[in-house]
Amino acid sequence: MSLTRRFFMAASSAAAVSGAEGPVRATPLRPRHFGPLYYDQTEWGFLKEVFEARAPFRFWGMPGGKTPDKVSSFEREFSAYMQTKYTLAVTSGTAALQVAMAALEVGPGDEVIVPAWTWHSCFNAVVMAGALPVLAEIDTTFNLDPADVEKRITPRTKVLMAVHLQGNPARMDELLAIARKHKLKVLEDVSQAVGASYKGRPLGSMGDIAIASLQVNKTISAGEGGAVYTNDAALYERAVRFHDVGGIRAVHSDVMGGPKGQAFIGVNYRVNEFTGAVILGQIRKLPRVVADIRGVAKRVYDGIRDLPGIEFRGLPDPAGELGSGVYLGFAGKAQRDRFLELMKAENVPGGGPSGSVILPLQEHIIAKRGPHPKWPTWTSAEGKAVRYGPEASPRTIAILERFGGVPLDPKYTEKDTRDIVAAIRKVYPKVMAAS
Repeated sequence: MSLTRRFFMAASSAAAVSGAEGPVRATPLRPRHFGPLYYDQTEWGFLKEVFEARAPFRFWGMPGGKTPDKVSSFEREFSAYMQTKYTLAVTSGTAALQVAMAALEVGPGDEVIVPAWTWHSCFNAVVMAGALPVLAEIDTTFNLDPADVEKRITPRTKVLMAVHLQGNPARMDELLAIARKHKLKVLEDVSQAVGASYKGRPLGSMGDIAIASLQVNKTISAGEGGAVYTNDAALYERAVRFHDVGGIRAVHSDVMGGPKGQAFIGVNYRVNEFTGAVILGQIRKLPRVVADIRGVAKRVYDGIRDLPGIEFRGLPDPAGELGSGVYLGFAGKAQRDRFLELMKAENVPGGGPSGSVILPLQEHIIAKRGPHPKWPTWTSAEGKAVRYGPEASPRTIAILERFGGVPLDPKYTEKDTRDIVAAIRKVYPKVMAAS
């Protein structure tokens, strides 16, 4: 008997028992942050090296002492994993987005297409560059709908921001074709999908430039941190300059074979060696984290795939999905909410799509409230004309209201996943039968 068959039979048995005796689980199942679950002596050993060398600044240590070189090692190993030539570590995913905007020379008069459902930082980075965010609808992947993207392109569009949300790759073949057709740059935001892939290629390796977050909610984490990565030497040089007050130090100059561009005004998003110690330990564990979470997701998918009429979230590449949650589609919000209510009663709580916000519903976005009353984003004719609010993205709102599911944890045991399957198999038919 196959493992999948045994797993299915065990889940079915648990569902039958729970129907007679109460909820599937005695206590609620609660997913945890991925990266910190894997902390061990690797990160601790690297931290001790930095501490004992008294060298927390990445570019030099104590006079006559040794520089631990953790941040640079992370950059090299991250590039190797992501199959890109260049990686720059920065202080956060938000900082990475702002660095990418500067690298792409996005500024006043430019437009950047952004998903209507993503994290604040995506929208904010465009505004901080002085450009205009143009919101496009998502589809059932929870990522950009390529058909809607093409409708939003104008002569001012400069960048298409493909955000891979909740571990799921966007429809990159279609988005890249649109970008090529209209001569747009593609920025991949891989913050919620570090380690995922699309048709065998790591996310972030297909666009012009990519960013990742290493914040505590992400696949690997130092609490905060980020990365900018690309195959384009010119974009890398601009990213390096912007993150380090306009200059280039020897470690980055050597990577790019010497600077080619000119200095310009920048900020300070440099990463320290303590952060570097943790993210270096974490990047070495990324294959294990990805394998673990995909294994958990596979057990859940396999256990419920045969339910009549079941609709899963759109998966452009099921093999490449990270597997951080399993989401099901329902007829509407009321049916979805009933499913979630019954799942909670089984002590397998779930929720709607999370980790992002519906941008056009945010009060400060509707009001177009920037860092300054005369911020250039909304002083142009196009900026004055744009309108946010529910009417800006009705399909995005409708999709998010009708999908619900269970977030997953890479350390879930087989019993945990059997309980998830048993709860869904118990609750889903009841919800569908009542509709």
